[in-house]
Amino acid sequence: MQAVDPDYARRVRDSFARQGAMSHLGAVLHSVEPGRVEIDLPFRPELSQQHGFFHAGMVSTVADSAGGYAAYTLFPADSSVLTVEFKVNLIAPADGERVRAVGQVIRSGRTLTICELKAYVLKGDKETQCLHGMATLMCLMGRSDAAKSLSADKL
Repeated sequence: MQAVDPDYARRVRDSFARQGAMSHLGAVLHSVEPGRVEIDLPFRPELSQQHGFFHAGMVSTVADSAGGYAAYTLFPADSSVLTVEFKVNLIAPADGERVRAVGQVIRSGRTLTICELKAYVLKGDKETQCLHGMATLMCLMGRSDAAKSLSADKL
């Protein structure tokens, strides 16, 4: 896949830095490539459920962002991204020291982009896939997310 914006990685990193949810969770960008983004989430007790595993909502949240930013790598410089839909299957307990969420573009269209979502839990030297899903993302042309000018009534 080829990015239309040669400065896509900086644009993704800048957008990620403005995202309060990722900052609040303690998530960090692990890698940014055209059509693929990986986000790491270190474990802390505040992100767990009653059995001590990562809560499914936390894993799903970083997977959604990984898919959104994977799509965003292929969007024009003067655009923004919004999730239209995502569906995940939780396939193993997220018992580990960190989660790595991976978003991979399957098809990038003019308006809608489809991404595969995966998340792995890492514990010691063992990596276990704990989530598999799909996401549909929308390209908002002419609406850079740097401007923070989006509001629901303007969509």
